[in-house]
Amino acid sequence: MERPKRHRNPKSIHPAPVQLALFPEHVSLCRIRPELNEWRYYRMEVWPDLFGGALLMRQWGRIGTGGCQRFDMHDDAGAAVNALAAITRAKTKRGYCHRTTD
Repeated sequence: MERPKRHRNPKSIHPAPVQLALFPEHVSLCRIRPELNEWRYYRMEVWPDLFGGALLMRQWGRIGTGGCQRFDMHDDAGAAVNALAAITRAKTKRGYCHRTTD
C-alpha cells in the first residue's frame, strides 16, 4: 500500500530572511539643560520621493512646540542616510543625546 504524498510548504521550512537596518533611517535627539532654560529636540527621517530619490526631513525646536522643518533632496536613499549620519555626529558633538522614546 502506498502512502499519500505530502505537499510541503517551502515557506514553513525556510522562512523568508529578514533584513535588519544597518543604518538608521530616523533619529530623534534632545538636549536638555535646565540651568540655561534649554529644552531642545532634533528629529530626522529619510523618506522616498516620487521621482526615485530620497528626502531627508529635519525637524527641530523647543520641546513641546511644532518647531521648524526642512526637506533636503538627495539622489538616493544611501546619500540621504549618509547625510543623516553626518548631521547626527555633529549634533552629538554639540551635546545632543539620543532619545529613548519617540
